[in-house]
Amino acid sequence: MLSFPAAQIDEPEVLEKGRLLFAQHTEFVKGVVAMDGLPDGDRVEVCFAGRSNVGKSSLINALTRQKGLARASNTPGRTQEINFFSLADRYLVDLPGYGFANAPVAVVEKWQRLLKAYLAGRVNLRRAFVLIDARHGVKPVDEEIMRLLDSSAVTFQAVLTKVDKNKTNQTDKVLEQVRAKLSKHPAAFPELVLTSSEKGDGIDTLRAIIANLD
Repeated sequence: MLSFPAAQIDEPEVLEKGRLLFAQHTEFVKGVVAMDGLPDGDRVEVCFAGRSNVGKSSLINALTRQKGLARASNTPGRTQEINFFSLADRYLVDLPGYGFANAPVAVVEKWQRLLKAYLAGRVNLRRAFVLIDARHGVKPVDEEIMRLLDSSAVTFQAVLTKVDKNKTNQTDKVLEQVRAKLSKHPAAFPELVLTSSEKGDGIDTLRAIIANLD
């Protein structure tokens, strides 16, 4: 598994690999509600996790340049499917939003069990991207997913969303808080990615990271 520090990720050849990968068409494969429905683990896989309303669908759409590819539920927390998208030789996986789960307790518990099973058993999963709202920083519900990733030995990287909504000093304070939280998690990758789906900030960097994972 290749990983690049911030000093290298902006190298032209690294960025170009990301551009070429995401210049290809991304297709929706399936929504999965049980482990036996997972597609074959025959390719590199990355997943995106984030609490409801963090901007996960917008980020996936910005990455793939396909506006309607990932769709946010009108009711936060209602989607319990793990959605798989195929991009060349890899899968992009959209995990259900966590927090504010306006669904019956039994339904929520069912998808939580599925999520745990997926993270613990998907050997081709190279990295999880945990999305954090740049306006709010890490919340307790985010730390729950981070602990789950720690226990599942899945390397994860924090991606701050909606950075364009902040003033610089506000972002600096949030970055300090996020780094302090991440330091407690052994599975956390040290480099943060700051993004804005609306402005395009950090999108090329995230494409490059995904393209250069083996």
